[in-house]
Amino acid sequence: MSWRASLVPVANIGSMAAMPLFFIGLFVPTISWLMDLGIIFFGAAVLFHLVTLPVEFDASSRAVGILGNGSFLAPDEVDGAKKVLNAAAWTYVAAATMSLLQMLRLIVLRNSRE
Repeated sequence: MSWRASLVPVANIGSMAAMPLFFIGLFVPTISWLMDLGIIFFGAAVLFHLVTLPVEFDASSRAVGILGNGSFLAPDEVDGAKKVLNAAAWTYVAAATMSLLQMLRLIVLRNSRE
């Protein structure tokens, strides 16, 4: 969790700056090195997504435990809550997968310029 928290500023800068840098480098051949810098910045955002996965799955499992052991849910509602929280955690897997695919796309675009 602390490693994830330390990545937040880097991931924010990376996700905001990556695409403008990449496309400036794509369209201005004299500074094509900006594409590489954009890919590196986007890599920081991808790393953040990957580090977030275990944190989110852990949070979902802890929430199920709290809801099941407390007086928040009836015993027959715990299974439904577990399914919903598990599905919520899987949305982070989808986001990480999309980030990885986007990064692969940027790399392929970069390599097609050579």
